[in-house]
Amino acid sequence: MKLLPLALLASTFALGTISPVLAADKPATDPAAIPTVVLVHGAFADGSSWNKVIPLLQAKGLKAVAVQNPLTSLEDDVAAANRIIDAQTGPVVLVGHSWAGTVITQAGGHDKVKALVYVASFAPALGEASVDAIQSHPTPPGVAHFIQDAAGFLTLPPDAIARDFAQDVSAEEASLIAATQGPVRAANFAQKVTIAAWNSKPSWYIVAANDRMIDPQAQRALAARIGAATTVLPTSHVPMSSDPAAVAEVIAAAARSAAK
Repeated sequence: MKLLPLALLASTFALGTISPVLAADKPATDPAAIPTVVLVHGAFADGSSWNKVIPLLQAKGLKAVAVQNPLTSLEDDVAAANRIIDAQTGPVVLVGHSWAGTVITQAGGHDKVKALVYVASFAPALGEASVDAIQSHPTPPGVAHFIQDAAGFLTLPPDAIARDFAQDVSAEEASLIAATQGPVRAANFAQKVTIAAWNSKPSWYIVAANDRMIDPQAQRALAARIGAATTVLPTSHVPMSSDPAAVAEVIAAAARSAAK
């Protein structure tokens, strides 16, 4: 029996393991064909909110990059996302949490974006602002604790973070979330999108069933309206912190679609 050269065996093994998330669809012979997951954080957060999800995506053979949103306007946050998207060499899966659902709805019009993942987030229609589609649903309890400064930016006090924003993580982690939160301009939520990327691109939605920041029934209604493949998780507003493995699985499903 003729043996394969060692170099060829090594090459074959490398190709077989470079991207397990894509293996069922096609060989990942070109690194540029591997989707990049661009993760966009929401209000009262920063890019570190994805710290538990990123290594799980990398273990699945995916590239992952977290955007650092200024949270100063819809335009500014879309520009920050677009800078990251522009830098990628292959297809992009765009993921948005909370306020960032509005950001990815607008930024998702980018040609490189092949799939959208909404995580306990807004998902406005063309010409809508973030809150327009959820007005008929109950006001969640966490909204009552916003603190607005003289410049019009909102923050949440540590006790509200622990009780309403991230009630299913440890006290230490909730304290860290409070300390690293990004103040968000209140007027952002009244800005209307001029692109609704979910109209033309496949979407996934993670509903946080115990959310106290965006009503869970409102999330279900948004997911149904945009025709998203929907996963319901029994978590707070931050499923990427309290159930990162489940969030990574949903993102991986979107990536498999983007790689085809």
